Amino acid sequence: MSKIDSDREFLPVNIAIATISDTRTLENDKSGNLLEKMITESGHTIVERRIVKDDKEAIVEMLRGWIADKKVDAVITTGGTGLTGRDTTPEAFKDVIEKEIEGFGELFRWLSYSKIGTSTIQSRALGGLAHGTYLFALPGSPGACKDGWKDILEAQFDARHRPCNLVELMPRLLEHLPG
Repeated sequence: MSKIDSDREFLPVNIAIATISDTRTLENDKSGNLLEKMITESGHTIVERRIVKDDKEAIVEMLRGWIADKKVDAVITTGGTGLTGRDTTPEAFKDVIEKEIEGFGELFRWLSYSKIGTSTIQSRALGGLAHGTYLFALPGSPGACKDGWKDILEAQFDARHRPCNLVELMPRLLEHLPG
């Protein structure tokens, strides 16, 4: 079973947050505000936060910028993961992801099922990796952001978490690249 190893050091992760929405602002963005609060309370650093329109090209451009930024270890987005015509976050992620983290979406929907039942099939939450940067797309509701952070990502972004975590992999994420 998973646990925190108190003999290991906590290592803060630099995280960028984006809310994908045509209607949100920083003032009324409940999901983005909640993510920022939970992430900072967990000891991590928010390096940037944005609101991005539901536009695939704009999302791809933002992701590529953050992937290229050496200060950003991980990107977490909220919104745009549904089934409507403007929901293109997963398609944007798939344009930049080098390796998908299938287990994230699977686990998110499994946990979500106990709370919202079969409505979880409408979630296209996903995770991946691009040029050493972790990418996670969460649905736009505060409840989904809470579930994604508290039930999955908080432990995985804690270097003390056992038996394994995403932080301990960070030094090796670019080993496939030359020089």
